[in-house]
Amino acid sequence: MRARTALTAVALALLALPVTGCGIRTTSVPVDAGAAPSRVPCDVPESSAPEPGVPVRAFLVCGSQLEPVDRRSPQSEDKVSGDPVRTASALLAQLLAEPPEAERQAGFTTAVRAPLSVAAGRAGDPEGTLRLSRQPEDLAPAALSQLVCTFAESSAGAGGHTVLLAGPGAYPPKRYRCTTQLRERPESAPPTAPVPSAAATPAG
Repeated sequence: MRARTALTAVALALLALPVTGCGIRTTSVPVDAGAAPSRVPCDVPESSAPEPGVPVRAFLVCGSQLEPVDRRSPQSEDKVSGDPVRTASALLAQLLAEPPEAERQAGFTTAVRAPLSVAAGRAGDPEGTLRLSRQPEDLAPAALSQLVCTFAESSAGAGGHTVLLAGPGAYPPKRYRCTTQLRERPESAPPTAPVPSAAATPAG
């Protein structure tokens, strides 16, 4: 009996060696960590059917950046391209509107919110000044960046990727510039430069 008991104890000890000697074994079963984060495409498929209206370009927020979107304005071409204020009004309407389904699916959004309107500059403002119904600095940074790039890259701009903007108060207009850095970081403040008043500008 003692010999059988000793042999049994030795056998059990040998069976236990692979378990205690190798430690914790890794499993080959794959672990589900969830779906990989999807990248926003920021690419709207072109419509096969021709759309009515005048082609315009608006800058929307997509993937934390500003991206241009080609749209159609219902206004006539002479109103959109002939008058900077009308051009700016048509573009502002595009920014205020909720993006259509195709743009939303591609990841586009707008930070511009109503009420907001645009008008011509007042007496003493440099030519081409646009005055918003709200002070530009009071707008959300991304909204102001959208306005700056959309206006600056259109006939409402002041040239050189800039636009002259001011608010309803007595503050003078500033020259806002749409830069590559601003398009990449629309939450940052757009670069500005002071603008001499019309009275201080020498006649050419």
